[in-house]
Amino acid sequence: MSKKNNLLVAASGTGGHIFPALAVSKEVEDEWNIHWLGVSQRLDANFIPEKYNLRTLNIKTPRKNIFLFYQYIKILMSTFQIIRILKEKKINLVFTTGGYISAPTIVASKLLRIPVIIHESNLIPGMVTKYFGFLCNYVLLGFKETNSYLKNCKTIFTGTPLREQFYKFNFLPEWVPKGNGPLLIVMGGSQGAKAINQILNESLEFLLKKQFRIVHIIGESNQQPFHVKNSKNYIQKKFTNEIAALIQNCDLVISRSGAGTINELMEAEKPSILIPYPDSKNNHQEKNAMILAASGGSVLINQNKMSKEVFEETLERIFKIKSKKGKNHYEILDLMKKNMENNNKIKSKNEIKKYINYFLKEF
Repeated sequence: MSKKNNLLVAASGTGGHIFPALAVSKEVEDEWNIHWLGVSQRLDANFIPEKYNLRTLNIKTPRKNIFLFYQYIKILMSTFQIIRILKEKKINLVFTTGGYISAPTIVASKLLRIPVIIHESNLIPGMVTKYFGFLCNYVLLGFKETNSYLKNCKTIFTGTPLREQFYKFNFLPEWVPKGNGPLLIVMGGSQGAKAINQILNESLEFLLKKQFRIVHIIGESNQQPFHVKNSKNYIQKKFTNEIAALIQNCDLVISRSGAGTINELMEAEKPSILIPYPDSKNNHQEKNAMILAASGGSVLINQNKMSKEVFEETLERIFKIKSKKGKNHYEILDLMKKNMENNNKIKSKNEIKKYINYFLKEF
């Protein structure tokens, strides 16, 4: 079979949309010519390989104001640009992961009778999946429970694919603080999280006094890094490509609760403190976090109720030392680790590849 099948991947904005699409693209690139549709002035250019032929549209994320309806209309008007791209590249199939680029892409595909697959990684489906999913040939789900929200769609549970590095063991990077103290990985997603950065700043003296080793990913947003005296146990970075190695080898992750992070924690079987972004659409981050909290693998802290005292007390409770048969251990942390081992895993990339390759054409 010659490689004449053309796949358009529409994924943009945040790591939650981009990383699953990248994982799928790598899995199917031997069978498909891949073209990538993104949005200008977002993270796309930083992550999309040149071989995927990135094309960007000038779409802005809608802001809640009196012009909101007009902003949505402007996004849908980009359908005509996308129609031209689909025709020009002779696209046979569209794969998208939600976000504002997805809506006009789905509409354009439908008008041209090109099959389209959307992957929904959140427990509570996003606006595009909710309102445009019925136009798609398949709606692939990161969580089984999402099916109950999408009655008019052809849904299939596949799980959420992760970056390749999460499916193999990685050694801890050399730059991570050395020592015997518990290692915390603190991160707020690809954009960073102001509230998490702030609470860590307020509690940093307490953490260092308790001998915690800390790797703090502050994100790409324009946030001022803060400095600590005698900070050999504290490392701060805007971004790192070694996130799998950090999560696999740390003792606890402190993070937002985007769907990508939830699935990475499940794959690495790593306990966490999750602080959902309170303004996420349909409060989906809290619903995502509830999955791990309900299993006993995570502690959920509501950002609106979070304080320095609550944050520090939570960490003290998790890392309280107990003695058993003459050996010291962290009873709560060990229990959280055991609970994380009980989460079911699924080979998501293989499942999604199967549905994408269903649309391969013989030439």
